[in-house]
Amino acid sequence: MFDVLTQINWIAVLIGWLVYTALGGVWFAVIVPGAYNVSLGRTRDAQPAKAPIYIIGPAVCTLAITIATAILAHALTIDAYGDALILALIVGVGYLVANTTNIAINPNFPRPLLYSLLSGVWNLVGITIVCVLIVAIG
Repeated sequence: MFDVLTQINWIAVLIGWLVYTALGGVWFAVIVPGAYNVSLGRTRDAQPAKAPIYIIGPAVCTLAITIATAILAHALTIDAYGDALILALIVGVGYLVANTTNIAINPNFPRPLLYSLLSGVWNLVGITIVCVLIVAIG
């Protein structure tokens, strides 16, 4: 189990990570920027902060999520698309959506359920793509 880093398909990890990260950029900048601003208590047309951490941070996090998922897929011998979708649901709903909701439920998020919905859907779609790519390329 601990030599898994030499056994996972790093091309699948790289492609999955790039797609997941790019999806986040498109999701929050093009598809749901107004609703996302509202979930954070901003005006619908507020401009996002330009600090590098807002680009680098999510990319590093999606890389960690993608690697962890590839390790789980290897450990569980996920090699069929149906199993990949089940893994995506377990990781997506069980970890990503649940943790996003848990983080959002605090006084700093004026619309925690909207925030959870927007971020949760992105994570669920992103991790589903990662799981399918791990099977397809792996």
